[in-house]
Amino acid sequence: MFWIQFAIVLLAILVGARIGGIGLGVMGGVGLALLTFGFGLEPTSPPIDVMLMIVAVITAAGAMQASGGMNYLIGIAEKMLRKNPQRITFMAPAVTYFFTFFAGTGHVAYTLLPVISEVAQESKVRPERPMSIAVIASQQAITASPISAATVALLALLAPFDITLFQILAVTIPATFLAVMISALAISRRGPELEKDPEYLRRVENGLRPAASAQDDIKVTATSKFSVWLFLSAALVIVLLGSIPELRPAFEADGEMEALSMPHTIQIIMLTVAAIIILLSRVNVNELVEGSVFRAGIVAVVAIFGIAWMGDTFFQANMDTIEPAVEGMVETAPWIFALALFVMSIFLNSQAATVSALMPLAIGIGINPLFLIAMFPAVNGYFFFPNYGPILAAVNFDRTGTTRIGSYVFNHSFMVPGLIAITGAVALGFAFVLFL
Repeated sequence: MFWIQFAIVLLAILVGARIGGIGLGVMGGVGLALLTFGFGLEPTSPPIDVMLMIVAVITAAGAMQASGGMNYLIGIAEKMLRKNPQRITFMAPAVTYFFTFFAGTGHVAYTLLPVISEVAQESKVRPERPMSIAVIASQQAITASPISAATVALLALLAPFDITLFQILAVTIPATFLAVMISALAISRRGPELEKDPEYLRRVENGLRPAASAQDDIKVTATSKFSVWLFLSAALVIVLLGSIPELRPAFEADGEMEALSMPHTIQIIMLTVAAIIILLSRVNVNELVEGSVFRAGIVAVVAIFGIAWMGDTFFQANMDTIEPAVEGMVETAPWIFALALFVMSIFLNSQAATVSALMPLAIGIGINPLFLIAMFPAVNGYFFFPNYGPILAAVNFDRTGTTRIGSYVFNHSFMVPGLIAITGAVALGFAFVLFL
């Protein structure tokens, strides 16, 4: 029965990934239905706290975007890139990393890719280099962002072990950023120079011209700037409250005083920030829910709802079978679990869903929580199959043709920088957890 149930779980994941979007979540629901009604497995509790935290965060981030705050950031980013055109291979990933760290979603990279491509082309730098590592950086930063769905999910799982948000970020921020910079250095000379690339030369002969500046269409107001700083302040407050539990209000429970939980803290702060931005900036709430940040977040919520609930139900019901088979292996080489996270993330296309699906298993078999922090960046396996949105966008925005999928599919522009970044981040993560 175990292998039949496992096949159902795997099939639900594969079909859901194939459908894309909320398809991953609804197929998780189908798999859960088969496990429950077909095999009599008792469903575990759905990850309500995680989903509500994500909803609160994306509501605040969506309000910031609707108020023009994202446009304000784009303007700053373009100025930074244009001041350092020859360092575009290092500046581009730094900028997209910051954007994702700040917004909590890698989809903000869409707004920067045209700028990166344009600046690289004007500077005669092969666009493939900054474009590829910029996309990878936008994903690595998700595991370093204090408000990303994946970080929120991990914090909720590790909180019972007295792991704080500060401890998670103290490892993931330096590990992922340094790994991205190492990857940028490794590909800084990749491929022929732009003016020697055959595809670029062919396009020039056919009349290729630089794209129009992305800054021309950007409108920024005082409320746009205010929303950015308010959102940033909220993120800093969340990090502070997550790092020092004594700052949170405490309530009596079973005769003991317990601090307000971090899930509730994040939900309260982010909903409040969203309300302030909406009221003071007079945000059109229809634009808020139609924005790219809010839509991407809701997709993550649905994916977590179905896939994580199905996965947790399967693992908990079969823990007696799974634990002996996996426990010895991960005790001997804990990093092997990072490979499992990487593979699962390739199919799930969601860091948060990967965390919610596999991390409970790791906790159940007794893997050191600090090791789980070190392995956290392994969930950034999006790049392996070149069907992820920002990857396709980067290929389309690079009008020179240097950023490519490749004739063999897997030899695409993002494979090398992605593998270097994810391996480096996990290795550095294991080094940094020694100081916790």
